[in-house]
Amino acid sequence: MTTSETIRPIRLVDEMRSSYLDYAMSVIVARALPDVRDGLKPVHRRILYSMDELTMRPGTPYKKSARLVGEVLGKYHPHGDGPVYDAMVRLAQDFSMRYPLIDGQGNFGSVDNDPPAAMRYTEARLSPIAMEMLGNIDQDTVNFAPNFDGSLQEPTVLPTRLPNLIVNGTSGIAVGMTTSIPPHNLAEVCDAIVHLVDNPAADIEDLMTFIKGPDFPTSAIILGQDGFREAYHTGHGRVVVRSKMEVEEVRGNRFRLVITEIPFQVNKAALVEKIATLAKERKIEGISDIRDESDRNGLTVVIELARNAQVQVVRNNLWKHTALQSSFYINMLALVDGQPQVLNLRQILQHYIDFRVVVIRRRTAFEIRRAQARVHLLEGLRTALNHLDPIIQLIRNSDDTDIARTELMQTYSLDDVQAQAILEMQLRRLAALERQRIEDEYQDLTQKIADWQSLLDNSSKISALIVEETTTLKEKYGSARRTDFSSESPDGS
Repeated sequence: MTTSETIRPIRLVDEMRSSYLDYAMSVIVARALPDVRDGLKPVHRRILYSMDELTMRPGTPYKKSARLVGEVLGKYHPHGDGPVYDAMVRLAQDFSMRYPLIDGQGNFGSVDNDPPAAMRYTEARLSPIAMEMLGNIDQDTVNFAPNFDGSLQEPTVLPTRLPNLIVNGTSGIAVGMTTSIPPHNLAEVCDAIVHLVDNPAADIEDLMTFIKGPDFPTSAIILGQDGFREAYHTGHGRVVVRSKMEVEEVRGNRFRLVITEIPFQVNKAALVEKIATLAKERKIEGISDIRDESDRNGLTVVIELARNAQVQVVRNNLWKHTALQSSFYINMLALVDGQPQVLNLRQILQHYIDFRVVVIRRRTAFEIRRAQARVHLLEGLRTALNHLDPIIQLIRNSDDTDIARTELMQTYSLDDVQAQAILEMQLRRLAALERQRIEDEYQDLTQKIADWQSLLDNSSKISALIVEETTTLKEKYGSARRTDFSSESPDGS
């Protein structure tokens, strides 16, 4: 073979363009952006699925995080152990997730940005609400695809009942695009979903009567409504979040500021250090001392003011110069059919509803297939019980099982599965009570098949089931709103 036959000339610009686009799409689809259906990136989906496979479920003993990370790496996610553990840790942090999907035991970090303990020290299991994302996964509700080496199958999406994308939110940086979706209150989102199912023509303004705005796990106060209203309509917006700060009078006509809630994703330790530095450098006048009194019961930062300090001036300077007032930029970008799309509030909820329709249809079809297989077998057993004496005689007169099976199939128009079931039938099944149980099971399954088929044939029944499941979800996991609102706009008006 000559050199000219093994070397193919390619323009550098063409190779760079092709390679970069392949890399960009890999980052966008396989790493950085969530799927609109379950609101998960691949690493999070693989973590939850692996935990379910390892039976790390609510009520079971905790298992070492290192065991889970090894499972994810070895089977589904061929990347570094650090990113996998970091992703797992975030799913367990109640200050990062509005509804944590992992129940962690040990040091999983803090709002001070303290690192979690090494994976060999921490333990974890799925939280109860995470089971709502994995329910019915073994009933052909979602597609599976080969893992990285083709030796196993993994789900391409989880059959979630939880509207995770809008409830827990997400953030991610891809190539040339980012996503940043704030968390929301589950009870409000469930009410909005029920309203949209019952009123398919509902617009965004209608849905906003239920979803009041973002609901951050660290609480705090949202200034004005223009920012998130714009995001709900266009997919882009900016929300200004302010710490909750109380003014307390102490003896000697002095005051202090007590901070009990801070904006989402703000590092409390860095915030306290910043305030202390500004006070020391006299860029903010009137602060005599600052103390972090936070404990396991909650966050508390105390700012002692000098005797002649003007409280409102100090507060305004703190809002202006520190992260006590921060902006959360919203960019509601997610993968829809594998393509990144910016979505408004109604589109996110509608995609969730459409996915639930698909899951319910596939789940019901699976139940019908399984029940029909059982009914088919029971029909063979009923035939045997209705012709008990001649069948017993036939089996006794047969030289071996194969001949008996063939004779049963030919004489009573049975197939191989039914004939084998008759041959394996235990003698206790001949008792009158057992015969009645077979008949009752046959009638029960026949009725269930009819009911399931009626569900598949009637879209209004599927809608009613979505409403029922969503209402149950709200009753089980719904909680009061944490983030309050202020009529004051971000510019102070």
